[in-house]
Amino acid sequence: MACSKLHEGSAAGGLNGPSQWLWGESEAYTRETSLRHTAAGYAIHHATSIFWGVLHEVVFGGSRRRKPALQHCAEAAASAATAYFVDYHLTPRRLRPGFEKHVSSKGMVAVYAAFAAGLALTAIARDRRR
Repeated sequence: MACSKLHEGSAAGGLNGPSQWLWGESEAYTRETSLRHTAAGYAIHHATSIFWGVLHEVVFGGSRRRKPALQHCAEAAASAATAYFVDYHLTPRRLRPGFEKHVSSKGMVAVYAAFAAGLALTAIARDRRR
């Protein structure tokens, strides 16, 4: 939302992007907050984030031993990079996240870096509780 607000002045725009799954690609350009676009886009984005988070845990979270924070960061970066590659290079156009319609290329890097940071911080915090 922050990247969308900075790039085009609409915080809702970035969240509206994934709504193209339901309403078609032209609808993903909507900048206004609405139940149709923003709620649907949020729900789709949230579900796909959970999917990628669970996949990250399946691949990297099975170890009971503590890992160095740097290893968690590298694993999270690998997961985020994989998510980006799948999202934008393997997925059919209509089923892509749609963020690119509302944020700059630097914003796209920030979006996936924030995702990686969330994965890494969660894993680091979990290790510290052990």
